[in-house]
Amino acid sequence: MSERFDVVIVGGGVMGSAVAYHLLALAPRLSVLVVERDPRYVAASSALSASSIRQQFSTPINIALSQHGLAFLRAAPELLAVDGERPALPFEERGYLYLATAAGAATLRRLNEVQRACAADIALLEPSALARRFPWLETSDLALGSLGLAGEGWFDGWSLLQALRRKARSLGAVWRTAEVTGLRMHGRGVRGVALADGTAVEAGCVVNAAGPHAAGVAAMAGVALPVEPVRHCVFVFECPTPLADCPLVIDPSGLWFRPEGPRFIAGVPPAGPLGPADATLEVDHGLFPEVVWPALARRVPAFEALRQTAAWAGFYEVNTFDHNAIIGRVPDVDGLLLINGFSGHGMQQAPAAGRALAELIVHGASRTLDVGALGFERIGAGRPLRELNVI
Repeated sequence: MSERFDVVIVGGGVMGSAVAYHLLALAPRLSVLVVERDPRYVAASSALSASSIRQQFSTPINIALSQHGLAFLRAAPELLAVDGERPALPFEERGYLYLATAAGAATLRRLNEVQRACAADIALLEPSALARRFPWLETSDLALGSLGLAGEGWFDGWSLLQALRRKARSLGAVWRTAEVTGLRMHGRGVRGVALADGTAVEAGCVVNAAGPHAAGVAAMAGVALPVEPVRHCVFVFECPTPLADCPLVIDPSGLWFRPEGPRFIAGVPPAGPLGPADATLEVDHGLFPEVVWPALARRVPAFEALRQTAAWAGFYEVNTFDHNAIIGRVPDVDGLLLINGFSGHGMQQAPAAGRALAELIVHGASRTLDVGALGFERIGAGRPLRELNVI
């Protein structure tokens, strides 16, 4: 059995859904198939994300991607409405607060120059100003803080995913529950996909939007993609003392925490890429009492009295080469496009990245935002574009 679509997208998470939506918004006559093996998104990174958005990056392209994502979030209820029904996409615009000891203060100042040059509204706060603004914060060991005054916070990532998916389907995209087991090759060109049920689907081009599984899909075309699954654990807790105006806080230790409704969530940087045997979504419950809670209590004395209530784990799709996204065509492999390796920034950057790739397919170039610096070519050339602000 064989079918044909103009574009086949492998992966129906937020990245694949964004590409499908933008493709059909730009070119309504395209035929688009999205192949997703996890229709309830039980293990999907999109569903397990903490769904935050910031402009405090170290590279202008990442700042631009998130600024575009912010503009999209603000307009999304109108853009993603279906039959007059506007999706609810609440956005808590409370900012990110990066904290630094003396050892990291110079880096915060240097990055602030980059961010402000990109029109990001980021303020540097001395310890006395931090103490006045956030009296619940322990500041005795701090030298500087960097606070996003606008355009940063957190949102409902699950609702964004579902709204993109619903809108794309209303425009004509076809979603299919299946697993891609191979890419149909003609010489060095990709001409479709093979599914586990034996179906062959021909395509004008194939988009790899497979998240933490992207390296396996790329390998089907003989492409070595430096993207690995990295498990991150998120812990939910309650605190009897309210923290007024609490932003998303990034401690010098790497710990992060933020409010989540009446509770809080927190985590620490994940350990690193996982081997196949370890690539599970099992929570490391020992991490909270051994690492997370002590760091929380050191930074916020009120957290001494916290009570953990829940936890979950999800995968980052980490680009081990330079922790930046890989967006665009693969040199010497016609018909294969990549939108991978966002290293924990995928939810906030999906609207911009999806539009950039859709424009590349439809127009031959990304017009709204130049993502050329994120092309696959830099991998082969050994030219990393390193992102320093990875959480």
